Amino acid sequence: MKYVMPVAEMRKLLRVKRAAVVIGLLVFAALALAGALAITRGTPVNAVVAIGDKNGPPPVTDSLFSRTMEIYTGLHLTKGNAVEQVDNGAVYPRLWSDLRRAKHTITVQMYYSRPGTVADTIAAVLKERARAGVRVLLVLDAFGSQSLKRAWADSLRASGVEIGLLRQLHWNALQNATERSHVRAVVIDGEVGYTGGFGIADYWLGDGAHKGQWRESNVRFEGPSVMSLQGAFASAWAECTGELIAGDMYFPKRAFEEVDGGVTAGVLFTSPTTGSTSAERFVALSIASARRTLFVTNSYFVPDDQFRRLLTDARKRGVDVRVLTVSGESDVKTTWWAGRSRYEELLTLGVRIYEYQPTMLHAKTFVVDGMWGAIGSMNFDNRSMAFNNESNFVFLDAGVGARMNAVFMDDLTRSQEMTLAEFVRRPWYDHMVENGAALLSRLL
Repeated sequence: MKYVMPVAEMRKLLRVKRAAVVIGLLVFAALALAGALAITRGTPVNAVVAIGDKNGPPPVTDSLFSRTMEIYTGLHLTKGNAVEQVDNGAVYPRLWSDLRRAKHTITVQMYYSRPGTVADTIAAVLKERARAGVRVLLVLDAFGSQSLKRAWADSLRASGVEIGLLRQLHWNALQNATERSHVRAVVIDGEVGYTGGFGIADYWLGDGAHKGQWRESNVRFEGPSVMSLQGAFASAWAECTGELIAGDMYFPKRAFEEVDGGVTAGVLFTSPTTGSTSAERFVALSIASARRTLFVTNSYFVPDDQFRRLLTDARKRGVDVRVLTVSGESDVKTTWWAGRSRYEELLTLGVRIYEYQPTMLHAKTFVVDGMWGAIGSMNFDNRSMAFNNESNFVFLDAGVGARMNAVFMDDLTRSQEMTLAEFVRRPWYDHMVENGAALLSRLL
């Protein structure tokens, strides 16, 4: 006999199903909201306060500054480093030469890669060294290197190069689309390090002063600070392979020896997290400690409210604050437009802004008081402050600072200064596009 459910029981079951659907929708909405908030999060620091000190935080020349910076960020400065700025296409001949001399280990991490002369050359060099018995480890970011052909990687593996693909996008790891490793790190035999903004692509070739030849800043260095860059690489290698490298081949004891003289420097490796980040604290304290000059070069300059406040507060203290950023030659127009939406406020309060004219400006540097500064991969935007892994060579040295100031001033000769009087007269549709792009600034 066929069972017929009573009406009352059917109604009860229907209510249970409806409640389950409602609960499911609420859970889905809560997860969607949590996800939206996660991918639009910012950083919280609004000011740097020195209680009881009317002069504010210590200047970069005060030993308390570097000690405070280490506590804030984990950045450890050491003496005895040798530093060479290798800008634009000059980085590659120097890098190929160092790689070809490797005897024991080569570790390479790159964010952006695409087929071409640079990709073919680094592949040939790494394969030759691997066949010679050098252990070669290569980490590529899955997002930034997706245009490389599988045959390129297969030929490297066939020669003995070990490759790790970082932060691949899967249905259960969608956060990898936003939390990227933007690091550039090359270490040879634990003795020579390279970082900056360069990658495996042909538009980094050339002099940075002609169309299609990107303007880039990179650094080659030797000394104890190389070990921190190796540590940044080791973090990525462990993440994508499960293997944590250690031992004297990768971290030779002699490399840790700090000697008098040379450049005082270190490597800042930053990682994404919620709340205040080491990247945010590094930039905030650096700006707040400026006393005379603050020269920023950055391709993706989209400062949040708090960083605009820090920049304009520095100007109010009498600091000469200048920002060199990209022009319409930008490879990411949305970011350029979003950055331009901030110009009027900054110009009104005395910050000087320049746009580099010949080509795409991709450099990421700053110098404070001609003494303290950084060359690396970190942009002046929310993505770098809150979401990305970044690598930055940091120095406390008047000689390096003077050279970087000279490079900055030379770049200004190929740049257009944005004046308030002219900028406010731009067409209404520019305002509209800029304000629209600014709505996406947390994601760019």
